[in-house]
Amino acid sequence: MPTPLQGSLLDGLGESGLGSLDEIRRTTLTHGAWVDVLPGWLSGADELFDRLVDGVPWQAERRPMYDRVVDVPRLLCFYEEHEALPDSTLDEARTALSAHYLRELGEPFRTAGLCYYRDGRDSVAWHGDTSGRGATHDTMVAIVSVGAPRALLLRPRGGGESIRYQVGHGDLLVMGGSCQRSWEHAVPKTRKPAGPRISIQFRTRGVR
Repeated sequence: MPTPLQGSLLDGLGESGLGSLDEIRRTTLTHGAWVDVLPGWLSGADELFDRLVDGVPWQAERRPMYDRVVDVPRLLCFYEEHEALPDSTLDEARTALSAHYLRELGEPFRTAGLCYYRDGRDSVAWHGDTSGRGATHDTMVAIVSVGAPRALLLRPRGGGESIRYQVGHGDLLVMGGSCQRSWEHAVPKTRKPAGPRISIQFRTRGVR
């Protein structure tokens, strides 16, 4: 049973809406990587969370690991570029992000991957999105977080000091440049009380 979401007192009530991207702040990392962060970009995020929990066909996956097959510790759903997104707010977010980053990225965001972290036991290990073009080309992955805040960590590939972001309740985090090749990111497990969070990742064509 997923942990119930405790709503944010700072989140706008009613319809979901997008703020201006003019206030986004960039942190330059090493090896040509960077991260943009804009807290609270999406208002009405708690209501969107509830709609996604009920409206997305979540899948529980199993993957081989060493000599056994294990449960993936989160629920997943991926929308290809020709598939309708589960909520109009996601269409609006993808359109706004594509317009904002078009000059730098050179192409629009096309797909959406959703991850449902039900509580602190759900996680994703250190990785970069290097399946497809992300293995050889600079790209961007834009993440909108709804639900309770969780830690998202970044570190240089191969190890090193990590950078910690606490994302949830409509926060936006965009990883760009060489970030998928030269850095890794993770959402670690936690024994502290943690409410549920949904991560919405917008990517360009051919990047997973």
